Amino acid sequence: MSQAAQANRGQAGRMGNIVALSPNVADDVLISADLHGDRENFQQVLAIADMAAHPRRHLVLQEVLHGGPAYPNGACRSHSMLEAVAELILRYPGRVHYLLSNHELSELIDFPIRKNGVILLVPFRMGIQTAYGDDWELVLAAYKSFIASCPLALCLPGNTLVSHSAPEKVDSLGFDTTVFHRPLTSEDLAPDGAVGQLVWGRDYRQENVDCFAEMVRARLLIHGHTHCPDGFSVPNDKQIILDCCSPTSACLLLPARHNITMADAVRMVQTF
Repeated sequence: MSQAAQANRGQAGRMGNIVALSPNVADDVLISADLHGDRENFQQVLAIADMAAHPRRHLVLQEVLHGGPAYPNGACRSHSMLEAVAELILRYPGRVHYLLSNHELSELIDFPIRKNGVILLVPFRMGIQTAYGDDWELVLAAYKSFIASCPLALCLPGNTLVSHSAPEKVDSLGFDTTVFHRPLTSEDLAPDGAVGQLVWGRDYRQENVDCFAEMVRARLLIHGHTHCPDGFSVPNDKQIILDCCSPTSACLLLPARHNITMADAVRMVQTF
C-alpha cells in the first residue's frame, strides 16, 4: 500500500490533486465507475481494458469498497479489491488512476455510511480482521494512507474532467476549486468540506453543471456515484454518469485527443 501511495503521488501528470493526461503519454483511457466489491464486473472492466495488450492505454477505477461477496461470518471482503487496485497501480506504473470517492472517503475519515440498516464501516473492518487477525488495525492504517494519496480527478485533452461526482448547488453556493491544486486539510475531507462536496453531490440540473463546468474549464464531465439501470445516463448536455455495479453496467473508452464531443462520448460507451 505504501508503494502504491508513492506511485500515486509521483506519477507523470500529477498536479496537486489532479492527474492531467496528454496524447504524449496516452492513446486512450478506459473510464469505469462504482464497483462496490463486484468481482465479476471488476474482471469485466480489466478484460475490456486489456492493459497488457495496449501499452499506452490508461484505466480509471473508483469506489471498490463496501459490497460484493462476504466472508462466511458475513464480513465484507471488498478490502481485497482495494489491494487488487494497488497491485494494478504497481503493475502498470502511471497508467492506473484510482479516484477518491465518497465510500473510500468514509473509510479515510471514519464517517459512517448506513445502507439497509447497516453502518458499512463495521462489516468492512470485520473483513480486515477476518483476513489479518490482530494486525487488522495496522492494515487499515495502510489502506488509509493509500486512499489519502488518490487523486480527486483526471483531466483529458479537450477539457474533459473525470471525477467521482460534482458538487451540488454550485450555481448558488459556489465551490472552492483550489482544492484541486493545494494540500488537503481535515476540513476539506469533512462531508461539508470541498472534497466531501465533490464526491457526494447528485445535483444534475443544467444550471448546476454549467456553473461547475465553467469553474473547472470543462466541456465534458464523466462521473459515477449514481445508480443507472441502463449502465449509464446522460442527465444534461455536459455529464455522463457511469455505473459498474449493476446487472447492466457500462464503461467508457475515450481517445486522448482534443475533439471529443458529448455525442462522440455517448457512442463510445460500452455496456456489459
